[in-house]
Amino acid sequence: MTDGYAAAAPTLTAALRACLAEERHLDWSWVAYSLAAMDLWDDDAWLELASSQAELARATGTLILLPFALDYLATFHVQTGNLSLASALIEEAQSLDLGVRAETLPYVPLRLAAWRGDVSTALALVEVMVGGASSRGEGSAVTVAEYATAILYNGLGEYELAYEAAQKAAAADEIATSSWALCELVEAAARSGRQEIARESLDQLRERTGASGTAWAKGTEASASALLADGESAEHLHREGIEALAQSRMAADLARARLTYGEWLRRENRRIDAREQLRQAHDVFAAMGADGFADRARRELLATGETVRKRRADTRDELTPQEKQIARLARDGRTNPEIGAELFLSPRTVEWHLRKVYTKLGISSRKDLRRAFRSPHGDTAAV
Repeated sequence: MTDGYAAAAPTLTAALRACLAEERHLDWSWVAYSLAAMDLWDDDAWLELASSQAELARATGTLILLPFALDYLATFHVQTGNLSLASALIEEAQSLDLGVRAETLPYVPLRLAAWRGDVSTALALVEVMVGGASSRGEGSAVTVAEYATAILYNGLGEYELAYEAAQKAAAADEIATSSWALCELVEAAARSGRQEIARESLDQLRERTGASGTAWAKGTEASASALLADGESAEHLHREGIEALAQSRMAADLARARLTYGEWLRRENRRIDAREQLRQAHDVFAAMGADGFADRARRELLATGETVRKRRADTRDELTPQEKQIARLARDGRTNPEIGAELFLSPRTVEWHLRKVYTKLGISSRKDLRRAFRSPHGDTAAV
């Protein structure tokens, strides 16, 4: 905090490694370590800390701490692009609220709405966040609101609006959030013709990602750098970003890297190459439910001359891999607590997923699962 990111990173990294080497305990110190993991672009440590706290809180019945752990875990899954799981965790946290979080601001629902491209919901939550931050003296809420707004508008291709929000979020220098906001600022500034600001922001980003050194950080830096490069250098950076992000858990950032690479390829009149990247990005965003980014990829695909069919209802309603796994276990007679224990989910989250399965398959109960998954030959099909 006092000497800057680069000076702090080695000490924070050492502290985080020491924490991860210790036996997990249910206490509030994990919040500080989680913030350090987020600030260091360490997705593995972030997931380990958040998931272990949620598991400990469930195992010990410490319901007063569980909603907070679920919030951090949900934020992780929003950042990775697993929006359906994040939504389930948010719902579970809200259902467990014992009154201690009555005044908690909607940090996670706002991030979720921004990634989904849900403008009306996101902007309404921004108002709640900013108003609540003022009355509570919670300045970090304003930074999160600006950061989420930048994601929302970058996804929609509204770069002027994204620039304004990202600039404010980055300038606040909040732990984790402002570092991530620099990524949004580089893209928004580059796309809105503010090349000098984009380069200055990229220099700040490089200082932080370079001090981190994780695959997430390296991929983020390369993809951001590619936006300000030309020719072979740009192509090399785009590919480097995609390769590094593929080694991380950040599927949403990987899809964005493919999107910007595809956009660059199209502008280089390499339409066939562009289609490959844009199609992959579009499919990931559509499956995630990130409608803003999916529409942006779709527009680029149309510009390459490719016809992009709208997803049919039966395609849209396909089960996710996690839903298939839960449905298979339920079909085989496992109870919700048994399924939850195997998949590290609460029984309530399992039930939430099963309700989605029932809706997608057009059935109403557990007993219908065997019929729903029966093959044309009369045997039970694999889920």
